[in-house]
Amino acid sequence: MSDTIEKKCISKGVKLTDQRKIIAKVLSESKENYGESDHPDVDELYKRVSKVDSKISIATIYRTVKLFEEAGILTKHDFKGGKARYEAIVESHHDHLIDIKSGEIIEFVDDEIEKLQKKVAEKYGYELVDHKLELYGVKKKT
Repeated sequence: MSDTIEKKCISKGVKLTDQRKIIAKVLSESKENYGESDHPDVDELYKRVSKVDSKISIATIYRTVKLFEEAGILTKHDFKGGKARYEAIVESHHDHLIDIKSGEIIEFVDDEIEKLQKKVAEKYGYELVDHKLELYGVKKKT
């Protein structure tokens, strides 16, 4: 991740305690360590952070992700399945395809879908200013 969460915190004036630095570092390294489909929930983040510093409590993780979310550093996804999952806010737009069995998340951009969404908004007399697309599926057996 070229712009780390720690750098985003500094640029947005979020005070970084030692514990927050560790949480930010673990979040920043999520995709490179766990793959493009990594959008950890708090429990998963806690497991990863605990490997670095076992003294960081799950309550600290909850408070920190909430702080990062409120500061516009993380975005919260409420994908089906009950647990909120997080990813760093990125400048480029993307949509999500979620495997409801494995929990795998595929990020994608499709120009045809983008054009169709604008067309639908225009049809009903709207200018599209933002959107979020989540597709849910089950991987086909090959």
